[in-house]
Amino acid sequence: MDNIEEVITIEIKERIQKLRTLMEEKGLAAYIVPSSDPHQSEYVAEHYASRAFISGFTGSAGTAVITLDEAGLWTDGRYFVQAADELKGTGVRLFKMGESGVPTISDFLKKLPKESKIGFDGKVIAVNYFNSLNKSLAKKGFTYSVNDDLMNDVWDDRPEIPTTPVITHETVYTGKSREEKIKEVVSEMKTLGASHYVISGLDDIAWLYNIRGRDIRYNPLTIAYTVLTEEKAYLFIDDNKISDKLKAELEQATIEIRPYNSIKEYFEKLNEGLVILDPSKTNIWLHSAIKIKKLPIKDITTRLKGIKNETEIEHVRNCMVRDGVAMVKYMKWLKETIKERTIKEIEASDKLADFRSTDELFFDFSFPTISAYKENAALPHYRATEEKQATIKPESLYLVDSGGQYLDGTTDITRTIAMGPLTEEEKTDFTLVLKGMIDLTLQRFLYGTTGSKLDIIARIPLWNAGLDYKHGTGHGVGFFLNVHEGPHSIGSRPNTVKIEKGMIMSNEPGVYKAGKHGIRIENIIVAQEDIKTEFGGQFMKFETVTLCPIDLDAIDASLLSKEEKTWLNAYHREVFEKLSPYLNEEEQVFLKEYTKEI
Repeated sequence: MDNIEEVITIEIKERIQKLRTLMEEKGLAAYIVPSSDPHQSEYVAEHYASRAFISGFTGSAGTAVITLDEAGLWTDGRYFVQAADELKGTGVRLFKMGESGVPTISDFLKKLPKESKIGFDGKVIAVNYFNSLNKSLAKKGFTYSVNDDLMNDVWDDRPEIPTTPVITHETVYTGKSREEKIKEVVSEMKTLGASHYVISGLDDIAWLYNIRGRDIRYNPLTIAYTVLTEEKAYLFIDDNKISDKLKAELEQATIEIRPYNSIKEYFEKLNEGLVILDPSKTNIWLHSAIKIKKLPIKDITTRLKGIKNETEIEHVRNCMVRDGVAMVKYMKWLKETIKERTIKEIEASDKLADFRSTDELFFDFSFPTISAYKENAALPHYRATEEKQATIKPESLYLVDSGGQYLDGTTDITRTIAMGPLTEEEKTDFTLVLKGMIDLTLQRFLYGTTGSKLDIIARIPLWNAGLDYKHGTGHGVGFFLNVHEGPHSIGSRPNTVKIEKGMIMSNEPGVYKAGKHGIRIENIIVAQEDIKTEFGGQFMKFETVTLCPIDLDAIDASLLSKEEKTWLNAYHREVFEKLSPYLNEEEQVFLKEYTKEI
């Protein structure tokens, strides 16, 4: 263990001890620290990174539970290796969620004496999560202290809640004004018989009001709540973030600005009506303030936001051209540089960032770039650090999963690239992943089909070889919003959301062999209407909008079917036709070579 790790380990132990002292003062037997903020965001502002602060685990998903004599961290299979490494020496025990014999958080808490008191910050615990936990622990007679943000007392230099300026996302990009969106949502609210609709999800609010911000890295969001009524809307936000010009625009759309935390007082004063809320996004702190009747449903805005209009889709197509140009420049740099010298993983990711960020509509990256060479790529959510990173050599496979936030779209692309000679196993695995990606792309499906029914299509080539991957095949992608967006997805987990025309999602099968290599190939696809027949009516298809070569150096063409080769050749022709006008002569020669027919 080096000096930096030793210092961090000591700090974690001291933080936990400080927390336990506070717990004893308040009579708490356990304290729960989730990964979330008050809006159940996937990525959170530094102010809300309490779980990372108290445990040392920095992954995006996980929950820490501290008792007076034990400390545990629960996370999923994406982060087992990372968590084990980061928790080493801290005294925090890793619980691998979903693994056989591993106790759940409820099982862990059941060991506490009956009628113990459990604490947490009610602002960062969702209603659904609390109800599920409370139900599983009902026989223990536990009580809950839901307003204990003990992190404020433990975390001496805790960052402030961010107050970055809010910007307007112009209608030229969104295709719909905020007034049109509000009208549509209020109409559905009235149909449900509701007088109020509270929205906590930050991407839902950003979409509804055509606003964006920089409060959370990688997600162009601003921290706020909103409430809709038939007469007007209320945006609960730090008004220092709102310019006079934007405030006037919002007021013109009958949106009233109120202080962020005053939403609790707003609901405490209501004594009649029916409020719609999403219990997976609404926190306990806010929920407890709502005294009128509640109707818990999935957010109306989430469903509407997930179906992109033609203006948004056309912008995404344009955005993908520019993002693809950056990727081609990057691939050329990789292929040529590795012939002269080795490359560090972080140098590689920084170079891609340089290519992407020169775009005039670039706003941010859409998630932390995964730059992973050889066995590091076998960790689906690997993160290179200055202290721990591989040196890329002229052999084997390098995986880069990256994306950008542009005013006209959000991108997410993975390419696995041959850095030199490959083994037969590496080529075979690469081609099996490619077959799954192509087969899903080509699949015609009946309207009403869900992503969980399509997932198997991408896995069949791998299954036939006795291989599989443990993540989903596809996630929804926002429009200059969160790179991971619901309600739709493609995965083995049951999902009742049918795929609609205009839904944008990823297509990203993979294979991961510990100690050897990891392979993932990812394109962004859009659901479109296909043929109509007498056998069930409307059929659907996928349009691929990502434009970037799939590395021909890594393909064993003998494993591809005629149909798969035809698709790949047609795709590469399209890539060349659409990207080459924006490349110089040398870059065009490179692209021509890597889009040639096989």
